[in-house]
Amino acid sequence: MHTDLPGERISVRDAFGIDSTLVVNGFRERTEHVPDVDDSYRFNPDVTLAVLAGFAHNRRVLVQGLHGTGKSSHIEQVAARLNWPCVRVNLDGHLSRLDLVGRDAVVLREGKQVTEFCEGIVPWAVRGPVALVLDEYDAGRPDVMFVIQRLLERDGRFTLLDRNLVLRPHPAFRLFATANTVGLGNLNGLYHGTQRLNQAQIDRWDVVASLNYLPPDEEIAIVLARVPELADDAGRALVAAMVAVAGLTRAGFRAGDLSTVMSPRTVITWAENTGIFGDPALAFRLSFSNKCDEAEQPVLAEYFQRCFDRELEQPAPLAATA
Repeated sequence: MHTDLPGERISVRDAFGIDSTLVVNGFRERTEHVPDVDDSYRFNPDVTLAVLAGFAHNRRVLVQGLHGTGKSSHIEQVAARLNWPCVRVNLDGHLSRLDLVGRDAVVLREGKQVTEFCEGIVPWAVRGPVALVLDEYDAGRPDVMFVIQRLLERDGRFTLLDRNLVLRPHPAFRLFATANTVGLGNLNGLYHGTQRLNQAQIDRWDVVASLNYLPPDEEIAIVLARVPELADDAGRALVAAMVAVAGLTRAGFRAGDLSTVMSPRTVITWAENTGIFGDPALAFRLSFSNKCDEAEQPVLAEYFQRCFDRELEQPAPLAATA
């Protein structure tokens, strides 16, 4: 891993397609931990500027939004264009404090088994020019969250109690997080496993950006970029109808008619599955409809009929067995 500071001047307008005169520093060389550039990725200007503030000014940035909006991808794609090493850690319920900090492990040294301390991902990241992204931040266990709390201060040093060692963060260490809620827990029933977070910790985040679903035209452009075989007039009309269905599911979710919402990720999957199965109705059932409650199927069929001007045939019910 290189240990130099970012010195390459990068135009925000040229790198991200945003109407801005800002110039930020990045790295000249790519390393193995720099994400791959997705040339088809479309940046949300407000969220991009918030993430760039994190990289350029060492701000702690939390990106919040519904699932499938591309929160983690947004941070990764900014890092990719800055050549900034970026590592994601998913704070699921199985991740422990020892996974982050490190633990004693038995290793072989000169043919003998010895016990030594093996660092976790946090000490490793703190030592170098790394953007550490904490995914599913609001699903972390309380003991894990308090490990992170000291790092949220801009010059937050990290203490390894097992080694009586205090680590000073590398000048190019950056900290980001993504969350489906803003620390308020599972209020709408969509995100089981999320926790109510300590407000003292939420207060330590310098910037909180919200990434919502894109306008229809931009969402259509993203789907066509990911599924280029649909990039003709007929394909664009098909994708426009898919995005219209997705918009209706989101309106239905807000109105309480649906318990599940269709994300842009699901629309892309639906478009890809249409190419596999050759039928948008079948692909719709396999990509989204089958994930929903049986009582909601008539509502989904109505949405489909409204956008595609054809009925959504439902599969025949299974015959009862004796």
